[in-house]
Amino acid sequence: MEINLAKSAGFCFGVRKAITTALETAKTQKSVFMLGDIVHNETVVKQIQDAGIKKINRLARGKNRTLLIRAHGCSKETLQKALQSGYRIIDATCPMVKEIHKIALELENRGYQIIIIGDKKHDEVLGIVGQLKSKAIIIDKPKNIPLVEIKNIRKAGIVAQSTQDLDNLTAILELLRKYIPEIIFHNTICNPTRAKQSEIKIMPLKNDIMIIIGSKTSANTKRIYEISKSLNKNTYWVNGAKEIKKKWLLKVKSVGITAGASTPESSIKQVIAKINTLALN
Repeated sequence: MEINLAKSAGFCFGVRKAITTALETAKTQKSVFMLGDIVHNETVVKQIQDAGIKKINRLARGKNRTLLIRAHGCSKETLQKALQSGYRIIDATCPMVKEIHKIALELENRGYQIIIIGDKKHDEVLGIVGQLKSKAIIIDKPKNIPLVEIKNIRKAGIVAQSTQDLDNLTAILELLRKYIPEIIFHNTICNPTRAKQSEIKIMPLKNDIMIIIGSKTSANTKRIYEISKSLNKNTYWVNGAKEIKKKWLLKVKSVGITAGASTPESSIKQVIAKINTLALN
């Protein structure tokens, strides 16, 4: 059986940087806290917890405490509140996400209505919204465009969640151009996401089955899975090796494998090993 692993499978630069920052901080600081999970992956979350970093749901007194800002970033309000509470801040926000913050704020300061193409409840999107003084409009699907609001906008500045599906973004943008006279659009889908999406539009057509590795809470993994499934019905989404089923591999000559941006290399290696074991038995 041939196993084909995507070149882009696994950690992106931003996630790798955030995890490295977190682990280095845990070695040098005693009381390190995080609002939520550093990335959307259970294996990585456990690694961070084992390193001694504590997950909290709200800010408390921060004296002699360090707050680690996650890869997805946070709002200005959260950052200011943390500083006022006495926390020392270590910022592990993905550099690309920080660039989106900068772009959105600059467009707002120039008088543009900010529109974010992304998942309404995703941490990254909430962080972008939290940089702005005025209310942003968030659009996740073409069918969910709020036309009543959109028709009243004369000029809009549009950015995208860094892990958005390019086809979805393009469809939304085409519709918005019909209603808004002046648009400045920055394609802020990051390069690792573009690479993953390019590969996943080819691999399902060249392999008998596809296995997508990543957490069910991961937005970018979900998008990879959805694209693959639309091209090859024999696409399976797993969090780890334990979920691989032997029946998937019957009469299969080639297996394509990729993984979301927050999936560690260890999970990918374990899945490949499990496939090899099942193929031999």
